[in-house]
Amino acid sequence: MTALSEHAVPRNPGWLHRAEAWLDDKGKGAWIASMVLGFIFFWPVGLALLAYMIWSKRMFSKSCSRRHSWHSHMSAMKPSGNSAFDAYKADTLARLEREQQDFEAFLHRLREAKDKAEFDQFMNERAQENTADDKDETA
Repeated sequence: MTALSEHAVPRNPGWLHRAEAWLDDKGKGAWIASMVLGFIFFWPVGLALLAYMIWSKRMFSKSCSRRHSWHSHMSAMKPSGNSAFDAYKADTLARLEREQQDFEAFLHRLREAKDKAEFDQFMNERAQENTADDKDETA
């Protein structure tokens, strides 16, 4: 006989296995939400879910994912040892930084133009209200 793997699915999974698979698909937040709801409605259920999450390592399985992601971004900054590729990478990064700065400047100009248009519209409406009030007073 072979040992069952972590991902082995029974031929006719029961409701408990389907619920576990559904919570796994939704992520750690769904497990935590179900545990909190278990504590709210009937505390032994919440306690059982907490124990199961710790026992099955679901509670701590993805605790270092951000650190791993940050590490992979930092490794992109290290030189590769190939001078031609490093020069290409440096040029590409410099070009992307220039494009980002140009885009941010464009967005700034766009926001300023929108603000000016909104202010001009406000001033025109205010001027129209003042002229309408002046006409009403003279009549």
